[in-house]
Amino acid sequence: MTYEMNWDLDSIFSGGSGSSELQNKLSLIEEQLVSITEQVNKWDSAKDKPDFKEFSAMLESQENITFGLSQVHTFVEAVQSADVTDKKSGALFGQIFTLSSSFDTIKTILTKKIVAMSDKDWKGLLSLSEFQPIEFVLQETRIQGKELLSESEEALINALSIDGFQAWSDHYDTLVATIEIPFEEADGSRMTLSAGQAYNKMNSDPDERVRKQLFDKWEVAWAEKAPLFADALNHLAGFRLTDYKAHGVSDFLKRPLEYNRMEKESLDAMWKAVSEHKQPFIDYLNRKAQLIGKDQLDWQDVESPVLVGNTKPQLYPYDKGANFIIANFKKVSPKMASFAQTAFEKNWIEAENRSGKRPGGYCAELPESKESRIFMTYADSPGEVSTLAHELGHAFHSYVMKDLPALNQQYAMNVAETASTFAEMVVADATVKDAKTKEEKINLLDTKIQNSLAMFLNIHARFIFETNFYAERQNGIVTDERLSELMDAAQREAYKDSLNSYHPHFWASKLHFFITDVPFYNFPYTFGYLFSLGIYAQYLEDSTGFENRYIALLKDTASMSTEDLAKKHLHVDLNTQDFWVAGIEVMEKEIQTFLDLTEEYTK
Repeated sequence: MTYEMNWDLDSIFSGGSGSSELQNKLSLIEEQLVSITEQVNKWDSAKDKPDFKEFSAMLESQENITFGLSQVHTFVEAVQSADVTDKKSGALFGQIFTLSSSFDTIKTILTKKIVAMSDKDWKGLLSLSEFQPIEFVLQETRIQGKELLSESEEALINALSIDGFQAWSDHYDTLVATIEIPFEEADGSRMTLSAGQAYNKMNSDPDERVRKQLFDKWEVAWAEKAPLFADALNHLAGFRLTDYKAHGVSDFLKRPLEYNRMEKESLDAMWKAVSEHKQPFIDYLNRKAQLIGKDQLDWQDVESPVLVGNTKPQLYPYDKGANFIIANFKKVSPKMASFAQTAFEKNWIEAENRSGKRPGGYCAELPESKESRIFMTYADSPGEVSTLAHELGHAFHSYVMKDLPALNQQYAMNVAETASTFAEMVVADATVKDAKTKEEKINLLDTKIQNSLAMFLNIHARFIFETNFYAERQNGIVTDERLSELMDAAQREAYKDSLNSYHPHFWASKLHFFITDVPFYNFPYTFGYLFSLGIYAQYLEDSTGFENRYIALLKDTASMSTEDLAKKHLHVDLNTQDFWVAGIEVMEKEIQTFLDLTEEYTK
């Protein structure tokens, strides 16, 4: 079957960034904000008991606004992602962030009123059947709400964040849109690549000279604007740290852990397990260096394809990749396969490989439409098939939760990465099993191992860097030169000095450091990867009834802590290393298979 490689945005709001439908929707949200402001301001919990009908009505209004803001944000982000030169999208984001800031202020007022309720009245509210499904989130709101400042102070912080916090993130996007990478083909022809195109080619081209040429120019491109990127990163972190201090928070990991509903003991256990089990991954890197004729790999070689014998890179044109995903999803979950087919057929995916697109990939929700949109730049490689499966995993996660209350759909990033990584793992495993020859299996196994390498080494480097950066940022501005030093040191530590060269300007080229929504946008990936390995192991052990068990887990992801989620559905304790080590050992076996298969090619 043939699928379109461009997504459908007109079914959301027709007319792109100039859409009158979009403006009408923004006006409606503005009216809804006026209405809920009146509701919240006049609400008196003592007069609303014992049935708390007014409180219920406010939650319904809050849900409508939450869904509306998410709908418009996803649309504008999609417009900007597909065309980084679209200047109207910046102004639209300004409108959306202004509305979101007002909404945050209203929610703060409501939260403070919830905190002020007596314990007796609060227990009475939670005992009502209509609030019991969202009890966890309501309790979380009341507990965390005790740290809030006055209504006027919180309102001021929200207002200032538009032209402060969010503005610096927007500025980063503006800068990235100007990044262009010159490239010269072997025949002497020249072209200019966008950041997304250059990144894909730099990491996937089998020709070492092409990778080297692109990486050198890639580093130069980000270095030229490094002082500007450093400004953005410093002020984003500075805003966060000032906000933390105002709320009496001295540990900059407190908020990221709260957001991910995760205990510090679990995070420490995870990283300790990773740190103590890196040798097999270093052995893999060393073997890969041997296979391409080097003493050590350079940074741009880590994700390059391993081609031994007469093997040529396995190609998955878009239609073939789509059908491969659907077929292998079906083996694990017919519902997931049916959902993926719907996403392809209804053009929910922007996959075309062209200039003018932002780098990277993502999946974003459209809660009012009960749909998602997926963005990436597809390049026909097995890795791109896995990436596409990854984003479809995110979309399926949202799909199975679409009929839950809005408060029970707001799952954290660490568990969000579970569904995506599980889907990716299903497809990556299938590509290896689909191999027709030993040489082809080596190539595809290498692609699969690269993902675990990213989770245990690359993500660890990001975490080390960001931890050290925030520690220094507490004492003042960190220069771009110092940021590059911190990045280089973090990579050397995480990769245990196993590479010949590193990527000191990675801090500038990686969007994740500049996202405002989620602080420390790194460790949740490793969490999700290892968590999904546990889920996949359960599937391999007993596939009977797995689909229902899996969907039940996904539906619970926003209704309990990650520790309780793991205990309920996987029967494990995340505070101990045992669970994390078991996941790592799964990939260590894959590495040993790779080492055994490639032994003869090193002689």
